[in-house]
Amino acid sequence: MSSKEKINIFPSRMALTLMKARLKGAQTGHNLLKKKADALQMRFRNILRKIVETKEQMGEVMKEAQFSLAEAKFAVGNDINAVVLQNVTRAQTKVKCKKDNVAGVNLPAFECYQDGSDSYELAGLSRGGQQLSKLKKNYARAIELLVELASLQTSFVTLDEVIKVTNRRVNALEHVVIPKVERTLAYVSSELDEREREEFYRLKKIQEKKKKIKEAREKLIAELKAKGEAVEGSNLLDDEHDEDLLF
Repeated sequence: MSSKEKINIFPSRMALTLMKARLKGAQTGHNLLKKKADALQMRFRNILRKIVETKEQMGEVMKEAQFSLAEAKFAVGNDINAVVLQNVTRAQTKVKCKKDNVAGVNLPAFECYQDGSDSYELAGLSRGGQQLSKLKKNYARAIELLVELASLQTSFVTLDEVIKVTNRRVNALEHVVIPKVERTLAYVSSELDEREREEFYRLKKIQEKKKKIKEAREKLIAELKAKGEAVEGSNLLDDEHDEDLLF
C-alpha cells in the first residue's frame, strides 16, 4: 500500500485509537457538511424561483410605470422634469442592508423604506395631479421590486459560491479523507493482529521447548533411579536462574 493510499504512521495501539477518533471526526464533519449543503441547496432553489417571479412582476410594473409616465407628460406637458425638481429636495426612498443567516452563511438582504413624509405631495396642483400621483405609486412599486431583485440576485451569487465550496469539502471528505483514514485503520489493525499472532506463536514454541526440557529431565531422573544412583532433589527457592529461550 503506497503512501498516497494511507497515512504514514507507525502501527501501535495509540495509532489505532488516534485513527478511530480521526475517522469518527471525519464522518461527523461529512454528515454536518452534507446537511449544510442540503439546506443551502433548498434556499438556493427558493431564491431562484423568487427571482423568476420577481422578474416577471418587474416587466408588468415597469410597463405600467412607463404608461403612467406618458400620461403624466401628456397632462402636465414636457416640463414635467422642472415640476418634479422644484418640489424634490432630498431622496425620500432609501435602502438599508440586513443580514440573513442560513446554515452559518450570512446573506445580504436589501430593504427599501420611506424616509420622512412625501416631499413632493404638492407637485401637480396646477394640473395633472392625479397622473403624477399614479406615476409616483407605480415607480415606488418599481423601486421596491428592483431592491428586492437586487437582494435576491446578491444572495443567489453568494449562495452559489458557498455551495461550490461546501460540495468540494463534502466530496473531499467522502472520496479522499475518509477512505484514506479507513485504509490506514485497516493497515494498523492488520499489523497489530500479525504481531499478536507472532507473539502467540513465540509463546507456544517456548512452552513446547520447556515441556521437552522437563520431559528430558524427568526421563534422566527416572534412569538414574533405575540404576540405583542417588538423585538430589531440586529446590524451587534455590532455582533462581531461568535460562532464556531464543528462536
